[in-house]
Amino acid sequence: MRNPQTIADGARTPSLGRLTFPLVMSKVADMTTVEDGALLESMFFIWERLKLVVEPTGALAAAAVLNKQIDVRGARVGIILSGGNVDPDALPTLLGGSMPRVS
Repeated sequence: MRNPQTIADGARTPSLGRLTFPLVMSKVADMTTVEDGALLESMFFIWERLKLVVEPTGALAAAAVLNKQIDVRGARVGIILSGGNVDPDALPTLLGGSMPRVS
């Protein structure tokens, strides 16, 4: 099995481990995927608005909510943002030469 291609390298795995998989099956009600472009936009939204540097994997939940992939209207939501493991020299490559803007 091959690893998926994504900038969220912390989530890049072909399968969950023997300890993790049973936990996910018993505790997780739903999952979604986030495209790399939406993930980058969300990372820079967090950077610009909250002044936090968050690595791609640490911004996955925020990206799903900000891109309306998860309906949170009327709900109290907490999102954990994690990891500042972003190489500033890699940003131009990730961005294709320009920073995305989130409206």
